[in-house]
Order: sequence, then structure tokens, then C-alpha cells
Amino acid sequence: MPGPQSLHAAVGTTPGPVTTSAVQSLPWLWWMLVHRLVVFAAVQGAIALALWLGGAGDAWERSIAWWPLSAAITGLCSLALLRRSLHAEGSRYRDLLRFDRANLRADVRITLLLVVATAVLALVPNIGIAALLWGDPLIAVDMLVRPLPLTAAWALVLAFPIAIGLSELPVYFGYVLPRLRRHLGRRVPAILVTAAVLSLQHVTLPLVFDWRFLVWRALMFLPFALLLAVVLDRRPRLLPYLVIVHIVLDVGAAAQVLLASMP
Repeated sequence: MPGPQSLHAAVGTTPGPVTTSAVQSLPWLWWMLVHRLVVFAAVQGAIALALWLGGAGDAWERSIAWWPLSAAITGLCSLALLRRSLHAEGSRYRDLLRFDRANLRADVRITLLLVVATAVLALVPNIGIAALLWGDPLIAVDMLVRPLPLTAAWALVLAFPIAIGLSELPVYFGYVLPRLRRHLGRRVPAILVTAAVLSLQHVTLPLVFDWRFLVWRALMFLPFALLLAVVLDRRPRLLPYLVIVHIVLDVGAAAQVLLASMP
């Protein structure tokens, strides 16, 4: 793991730039891989503390419903780390999301095919694993999708998908994957590690102390992550298209929370 000074510099809490050698180091790449797992839990902890200070006796249980807010805040933190890391290397975040005009038609066709594949790979494991663990997949949905104050639900219906969409795939597959592949010198381990951590991060979004829920969240996005890792390793220019697809998919998840919050 990177030392305190490099971490503070990366998030801008102390003066001084992030050095190129720091962001290209293997410890920094591991931190970029796991930081979302940590920050999701930390933000939920802060929300639980605020609820407890407000008099809630079941503060942690109530904090679970606020996972879209945890996602939005963590997405912004990831975006800040990514931008600083890229800047230290002499590149820019927007370079990751630049459309390749020369291959526009071919890339759109491939993306449309991937929309179908990713929808299936995001939905089938979700339902199947939940059915195996609980017998009824709706139990898992009810544990995840909980009502929020309506104003908050409306605010998060776009804030959560945009913050996650603009940070998640760019961090894992636009930034970490190619650099980790260079460090390891092998393609397959880099793909497997990056996809596995992307899937695993969901165990703290939200953090529910139920072993079945933890297993469900850890595995439900693994096929989806593996497919995207393979595709973006081979064809990184598809990243901006898949970021858009990701945002649209997460709007659907945010809409579920909004509907659950309706009186």
C-alpha cells in the first residue's frame, strides 16, 4: 500500500503533486484497485454515525438504505484520484473517453452486441445466485432496495449513476488494467485480478452483515466484469461507449430505489 504522504497528495489534502513514479508503482495500482471497497464502507460508516448522532438506535441498519449516496460520493473520490494519477503521468481523464471517429460505426455495432451480453450477464447471476442462497431472489432485492426520503431519492437518481459510470470502468479498465498488465507481464492474470476486484467491491455497497448477502454481492457481477475486462483489454477504444451503457444500467437501479421511496 502507498504511504500516507502519497495518499494525502493524491486526494489533495496536502500540498505537492503526485509523482509519476508513485502512480506507476505496483503498490499504487493495488490501492487504485481496492480503494473503492474501502471508501464505500467508510462513507456508510460516516452516514451511520450521522444517523446515530441524530438519535437513531438502529443507525447501521438505516445506513444501508443510503448506499446510492455512498456510491455517488465514492465515485467522486475515485474520479479525483484518477484525474490526479493521469495528470502525474502527463495525460488527461478525457483522453480515456475520447471516441475514435475512424472506427465509429464498427464500435457502435460491437457496443450494441455488448449491451445484450452485459444485460444478460448482469441479470442472470443476480437472480440465479440469490435463488440459490435464499430460495427467493426477491429477498435479496428487498435487502438492497430500501426507501429513502423522497427528495434524496430524486437527487440520487442521476447523481449515483453518473458518478459511478464516470469512475468505475475508467478506474478499473481504463487505468489499472493496462498498467497492471505491464507490471505483471501477463495478460490473463491482470484481467482476472481486475475483474475480480471490480466484482468484490460490491460487498461494501452496502455493507450488510449477512453472509449470504456478502456472497451474493461479491459474485453477482463477476461474469459481467470478466466480459468487460476481456473486451476492454483487447479494444480499449470501446471504453466511452461502455461508460454510457453503464450509466444507463445504473439509472435503472436508481429508479428502483426511487420507486421504493414513493409514498
